[in-house]
Amino acid sequence: MYEIIKAVFTMARSYRHTPILAVTSAESEKQDKQQANRLLRRKVKQGKLYLTLRDVSNVWSFSKDGKVFQHFAAARAMRK
Repeated sequence: MYEIIKAVFTMARSYRHTPILAVTSAESEKQDKQQANRLLRRKVKQGKLYLTLRDVSNVWSFSKDGKVFQHFAAARAMRK
């Protein structure tokens, strides 16, 4: 009376909807951001108040060089 239905469940792959990708070979800027925030906290603890992250670090020296809209991005680049 009841049929056993075999179903193969796979995880859904999430993908980017807009091809805005980083211009870099680095994976992330995590280490750069950690160093900048550590330096900022050190300066604030020393009593130099009213500093911002840009006062302490140079974003142009970080690993990534910004993002770009790529019209014909590869399928692999569109995965998250």
